[in-house]
Amino acid sequence: MPDRRFELVCEIEPPARPDLTRVRHQIGVLSPVADTFLIPDNHIGRATVSSVAVAHEVQTMGARGIACLNSRDRNLLGFRRDLLTAAAYGVDRFLFVYGDKPTAGGRTSELTVRAMIEETRGASEDPTFAGCQPFRVGVTSGLRPVPAWKSAADFVFVQVSYSVDALLRWRESVSLDVPVYAGVMVLASAGMARNLAAAIPDIDIPDQLVDNVARDRDAGVDAACAQVLAIRDSGAFDGVHLVPVSRYREVAARLERDL
Repeated sequence: MPDRRFELVCEIEPPARPDLTRVRHQIGVLSPVADTFLIPDNHIGRATVSSVAVAHEVQTMGARGIACLNSRDRNLLGFRRDLLTAAAYGVDRFLFVYGDKPTAGGRTSELTVRAMIEETRGASEDPTFAGCQPFRVGVTSGLRPVPAWKSAADFVFVQVSYSVDALLRWRESVSLDVPVYAGVMVLASAGMARNLAAAIPDIDIPDQLVDNVARDRDAGVDAACAQVLAIRDSGAFDGVHLVPVSRYREVAARLERDL
């Protein structure tokens, strides 16, 4: 694989109220260790402040942002609005996802992730976007074969796993010529482990880790930070997509010491 600098992409929690104070605090705390921030879109099926707007806020604070956009909540016109807004704000990196199940209502979108990629690629030929930075588009993948249309994205985020060995086996099984980021999530509680197992059927969370977290809240932070370092040292990935959840202060302190 090409020799690239290892990149730490930290996910931040977008606000569900019209107040960016907590976002700014997360960025400030994590900036010493994070290279880039990922902003989810209508996180866990709840309405949140636009990921494009938050990515712009990230950039005004001197950091790099990736705006996540889900296909679940958009029709074509709404998606084109998002591209125009992003171009006006100077946001040029996206992660396209299907989207979590909404807490109310149903899926209304006519779009798929594949259609969003095709539409974004077409923007480079559209005079409306003349003079704007070209958009870079990422996709997500489970620990399974990657279809050709996803391989043509600009970067790939791999699903969260609690096994470095499983991530390495998957990486050896696929051929990708774009940056690939391994998913790492802090396990904050035993209850969170149960929720993750229900939401992601093929995720494997070690029983020992769950027991450790039940006894010591910092065990999840310790395990996630150790996993980040192990993935970096393996040389198999271009970076990590780290989800610190509410433990971002502890994660920042630990990684600032160890990275």
